Amino acid sequence: METVQKMEKKNFSRVANKKHSSGFYVNVAFESLPAAVNQLKSRFALNADVFRVLISLAPPPKAVAKTAN
Repeated sequence: METVQKMEKKNFSRVANKKHSSGFYVNVAFESLPAAVNQLKSRFALNADVFRVLISLAPPPKAVAKTAN
């Protein structure tokens, strides 16, 4: 795990269940093998406190241009 960013509680833009109209958002940056993603999704599914999970592939970081002084 590289970074964890805890964000404030927000209302969901699409309410799928009246019981869960808002929640805390968290961004987690990590590196893993592709096969580990399914295992991670399964672990989140077992946790009743986790309502939604979105895992996406981050683009590679852009190179920073050097400036002449």
